[in-house]
Amino acid sequence: MAIDPNEPSTIYAASYQRRRHYFTLINGGPESALYKSTDSGATWNKLRGGWPTVEMGRIGIAISPVDSNVVYATVEAADRKGGIFRSADRGGSWERRNEFDSGAMYYARIVADPKDVDRIYVMNVNLMVSDDGGRTIRRLGERSKHVDNHDIWIDPKDNDHYLVGCDGGVYESFDRGVNWDFKENLPVAQFYDIATDNAKPFYNVYGGTQDNFSFGGPARTRSVSGIVNSDWFVTNGGDGFRSQVDPEDPNTIYASLQHGVIVRFDKQTGERLGIQPQPGRGEDPWRWNWDSPFIISPHSHTRLYMAADKLFRSDDRGDTWTPISGQLSRALDRDKLPVMGKVWGIDAVAKNQSTAFYGNASALAESQKKDGLIYVGTDDGLIQVTEDGGKNWRKIEKFPGVADMAYVSRIITSNHDATTAFASFDNHQNADFKPYILKTTDAGRTWTSISNNLPANGPVWAIAEDHVNPNLLFVGTEFGLYFSIDAGQKWIQLKGGLPTIAVRDINIQKRENDLVIGTFGRGIYILDNYTPLRLLKADTVRQESVLFPVKDALMYIQSQPLGGRGKSFQGETFYTADNPPFGATVTWDLKDAIKTKKEKRQEAEREAERKKEPAGWPTQADLRAEEEEEAPAIMVTITDSNDRVVRRLNGPVGAGIQRINWDLRYPAANLGGPPQPDADSDFEPPSGSLVMPGRYKASIAKRVDGVVTPLGSPQEFQIVVDGQENMSISDRTALVEFQQKAARLQRAVSGATQAANALRPRLAAIKRAISETPTLTPQLQVEATTLDRRAADLLRVLSGDNVARQRNMNTAPSINERVGYVVGAQRMSISRPTQTQIAQYAAAAQDFEGALSQLRTLIEVDLVKLEKQLEAAGAPWTPGRIPVWTDN
Repeated sequence: MAIDPNEPSTIYAASYQRRRHYFTLINGGPESALYKSTDSGATWNKLRGGWPTVEMGRIGIAISPVDSNVVYATVEAADRKGGIFRSADRGGSWERRNEFDSGAMYYARIVADPKDVDRIYVMNVNLMVSDDGGRTIRRLGERSKHVDNHDIWIDPKDNDHYLVGCDGGVYESFDRGVNWDFKENLPVAQFYDIATDNAKPFYNVYGGTQDNFSFGGPARTRSVSGIVNSDWFVTNGGDGFRSQVDPEDPNTIYASLQHGVIVRFDKQTGERLGIQPQPGRGEDPWRWNWDSPFIISPHSHTRLYMAADKLFRSDDRGDTWTPISGQLSRALDRDKLPVMGKVWGIDAVAKNQSTAFYGNASALAESQKKDGLIYVGTDDGLIQVTEDGGKNWRKIEKFPGVADMAYVSRIITSNHDATTAFASFDNHQNADFKPYILKTTDAGRTWTSISNNLPANGPVWAIAEDHVNPNLLFVGTEFGLYFSIDAGQKWIQLKGGLPTIAVRDINIQKRENDLVIGTFGRGIYILDNYTPLRLLKADTVRQESVLFPVKDALMYIQSQPLGGRGKSFQGETFYTADNPPFGATVTWDLKDAIKTKKEKRQEAEREAERKKEPAGWPTQADLRAEEEEEAPAIMVTITDSNDRVVRRLNGPVGAGIQRINWDLRYPAANLGGPPQPDADSDFEPPSGSLVMPGRYKASIAKRVDGVVTPLGSPQEFQIVVDGQENMSISDRTALVEFQQKAARLQRAVSGATQAANALRPRLAAIKRAISETPTLTPQLQVEATTLDRRAADLLRVLSGDNVARQRNMNTAPSINERVGYVVGAQRMSISRPTQTQIAQYAAAAQDFEGALSQLRTLIEVDLVKLEKQLEAAGAPWTPGRIPVWTDN
């Protein structure tokens, strides 16, 4: 549709007759046409003059911003009658300027330049441009840019400036396509399929994307910046689809692109070897799905199965293949199937374009428990089962509640029972958007629907079964992710920051208990350690609170390859994805939120209003209690193997499942101030040194009105160090003892420094008070000045000579500087302290011992004596002094 910018009541609209099924595409027909309205859409006229007389398909329209009399159209039509059309009289008559007509089902977008009436842009695999009103057309130029263009914005003030949206994302050019800038911070990858490996210490995620290759990348890195684009690597080209990783060798990855083109990729060397089965001489060509299924057998890591319209087996990682089935599909002739009420001829618009050859395998799975029990689903609605490795096959073609010939979108087999499997079906191309998910417990002989309360408008794309609890299931649908704790009787949507998006595949990383999903449009999401879902039961959520098991935590030093946290100095266009929180994650469930007195009152008032009842009026005492109330809190306490408290954290008080993370460190030696309103998002509060590896325990309690009440049962967990096997226990113990000793010194030095700093304004006020009190002798002013100079001398010892520093003079290290060096040098280390650090600690401790004694005498003796004299003389009040008063 296009609206005349000068006469907005004039509208051009194209109708588009099409139908796509898995077996064909008909991309046009007699209902495709271009219409015009001059009364804001009240009435319409079909435009005909100069228009193709054959059946048309998709039509794109553009009105020139320079001259709205000029209208351009890109037209798809049968018999090669389509192309680029131009009208100079607002659509009254048309001239075919060019026969360029390609891929309209994907593109059909034409854009007029905002300054040049004769320049037009046509979206296609390559971005096409014409400078003579469509008579000739050429490639614009796409060096270092992805192809498959869908839209372009042209700056109305500078028509050399473009923004282009294509299958690769968004690109910008300031020189009419000579150079392109890729917008790398848009996580909008469209994943079809997902897999994980068992690499240590962090596993990798693999997947295939729409027109952006197959990729692999880490689920976590050591970097404080998280996961960046350069952490990812390509395993295969094309439209990426399924990937599988050798469970015993994480360097061997199998990755496929469209129509079953599969490679064996070596992550160490980068070698990419094509291993797709090929027909022999005289054999009929095989029919491959766009997303052809293949698996690694759970019974042998070198055995592969791959399905076209037949199933193939390889026992040597794809070097050789043997067919182990006959025809698996219904073997229907797609050209004889009706579409839109009739059987179309071979010259129909774009007939069969971009569709796989019908009658192929779309899903494949082997029993986790029984070697040779294999299920194959097809695009024409069959599931074929063999229980003897392909010698004999059973065909299932009717499924309860599922339309005949519905596409089998996934099959998975149970982790727990040899003959249990799950299958999902997709029938959206027949205007049926219901979710279909079925379960068999007898190797496919009977099937039962477990769709139950899944939303009626959302086909199922993916299924996963928990490897510990057979009743915990996950499904990915067109509009989100769902789980069930009762084997599919009831489904609950999983949100937690997950957008409403098509979830195309689900993978469970069993070692880490992570749920990994591939979305079609928002990249990959990971739910870290979903164990609490496994433990959810009806009686669990009825309890006041439950503390779930705490996963063992891996301790390591986080690297800073960018020199800082997050994006460091790379700018906002630099993309980073968050790592899982470092440390130990504590998870609990609260039946009800813990609310403040004010929240409870407001809730009661809303309820009274809802019931149209009078709400009580709070008393002054009630309001005062609300104002003075300490906010309720969940207290998370971490204790070591000797039951000593090593850390306390405050957690969220909301209802439902909540999480908080402990960074495996002792408390900071000093209190940190709150982040400033304009602080960077990667602000990091101060923290202490890392604790020792070993056994720890987490517990939670609620604090309400100052009363602490334990909740749930404490949970034990281990802290393990990466590379612990190469580490001396004595070295690690020496480090922790030294760090704790240094932290104690840092706490004392920091406190002493703040106390000395607080003395200066306090003594300044005292000197003013003395000068304004006639009864005090001048000698007292001298004493106050002497105390002030002693405080300045102490600050010089503690923090350095600021007078000299301001004049760029070299000064000896202060106590704070020595302590700061020791603490800073050790904070990001798990190695034994160096002799230099030990010597610096000793020097600081020795100097501080004398300074602290002097500071204590100054504050606790001499200052107190001086303030008593001021109070006795009735001097004006000064900070830190409590006045004396009696009524006499």
